[in-house]
Amino acid sequence: MEIKKLKKQLLKEEMRRRHPNRTRNRWIGAIFAVLLVVGGIVFYFDKRDDLLQRRFEEAQNLLRDSRYKEASRAFGKIHESRPRSDLAPRALFHQGEILNITLKQYKKALIAYLQLLEQYPQSDLAIRSQKKVAEIYKYRLQDNSSAIVAYQNLLDMGTTEPAESQYEIADSYFKLNNFEQARIEFEGFLREHPESPRIAEVTYRIGVCLSIEGELEKSEEVLRRVVESWPEAPYAIEARFALAEVLEEQERLKESLRILEKLQGIYPNPQALEKKISQVRERIKKKKKAI
Repeated sequence: MEIKKLKKQLLKEEMRRRHPNRTRNRWIGAIFAVLLVVGGIVFYFDKRDDLLQRRFEEAQNLLRDSRYKEASRAFGKIHESRPRSDLAPRALFHQGEILNITLKQYKKALIAYLQLLEQYPQSDLAIRSQKKVAEIYKYRLQDNSSAIVAYQNLLDMGTTEPAESQYEIADSYFKLNNFEQARIEFEGFLREHPESPRIAEVTYRIGVCLSIEGELEKSEEVLRRVVESWPEAPYAIEARFALAEVLEEQERLKESLRILEKLQGIYPNPQALEKKISQVRERIKKKKKAI
């Protein structure tokens, strides 16, 4: 056994003497092969990114050429093929804009914006996409309940226009005929944005909500504030008409009529005004006859 071991050992030593660089060459060959593979991978990914950039530019060219459907599909394919690339959220946003603004396919646009928000919440396009979602729900689909949630999400995300979002929330509640909650939201708007150019309008709408809720004295107080504080504002005229209606409900018919008659020639809806004047005059006549 010892002899066999010695023979094997001597044979190995002889082979090393005859081919002293074989082991080293093997290592060099292996390293070179690895470098080739790594280099190939790097080259592939570099070219892959270049190709994606060219595809993005081609989609932009389609958009510039007013080939909107083709551009939308091209941007969509960029996102689908490389969802982890830096261009993916931009491609989704462009697709959403084309579908929303140009093609008027609002539900498909909504999907694109929502995909961006779900997959790329840290993108610098996230807040803009959230605003688009809110606007589509409210102004395109007339889905005020979803609009409220969308605008609240926009507030939570730190929009640079919080007053606008808060106003839209209040207005959406108003359109849903939830006048109590609309009033609460409008009152919150006044507290948080006292310098807003919407102050006259918002105060007027609080007065209207109070009237609908049956809080006639409070409504009168608020509407008079609008008339006195912002006499030149467009909503001052609306406030005077609403005030006349509140006074009519309180059976203060002559006061109501005086306000209505002063609106003749300046109220934007003269037919509605004349109808209301006739109604109040008729009630005054009936009241006199009853006496």
